[in-house]
Amino acid sequence: MTDTLHTVARLELPVGEWHWPFARDRAAEIAGYFSELQAETPQLWNGAVLLARNPQLTGDCFRADYFATDFASLLALRGWGFPDRSVFNVFGMGALRSSDGAFVLGEMGRHTANAGKIYFPAGTPDLQDVRDGILDMAASVEREVDEEVGLRPSDYDAAPHWTCVFAGPRVALIRELRSPLAAEALLARIEAAIAVQDEPELLAIHLVRSATDITSAVPPFVAAYLRNAL
Repeated sequence: MTDTLHTVARLELPVGEWHWPFARDRAAEIAGYFSELQAETPQLWNGAVLLARNPQLTGDCFRADYFATDFASLLALRGWGFPDRSVFNVFGMGALRSSDGAFVLGEMGRHTANAGKIYFPAGTPDLQDVRDGILDMAASVEREVDEEVGLRPSDYDAAPHWTCVFAGPRVALIRELRSPLAAEALLARIEAAIAVQDEPELLAIHLVRSATDITSAVPPFVAAYLRNAL
């Protein structure tokens, strides 16, 4: 499916209770699948995550209904080719950009579920991102950026809008985060922050200044965003 991009000013992301038939009915298979993955990557942890239903665009607003499940069920859904097409992985990404226009992407470490992939700081939202029954995607992105590359909200200016990239059962909600630092200085700061982390998620940092810097390790939906923004 061709990735499609839409710019929105608002997100409406309510979180409610819903019992996912896929996770319930295939629980034994999911547990076995996760055990196999964990044998290969022992650092995988089966915590709670939030997935979405009913994604829709209305004017300048993106809306989706979220529910809690476990990471093992998400990995099974993804690994088995998204057999339940009523459930979507809708997540936030922070598109870090230097003052001279380069985008900053991270290469996921070997101990992660997305080893070798190169993309913006991101993560599936979880319950700590919920405020009064609403998923705060801005807070989720801020948390991921802090955890992965050591930058706080005071270190960048967040764009007032979001770019929604629809890629089949995945929807990336991407917000540009503009640093006052030029590319090389921003790269050095991030690498210094990663160097003191006990178990960094990222193996390396990559700068993307033009479409020629986009490699096959960059997921297609991130590549579509980059080509549109560069």
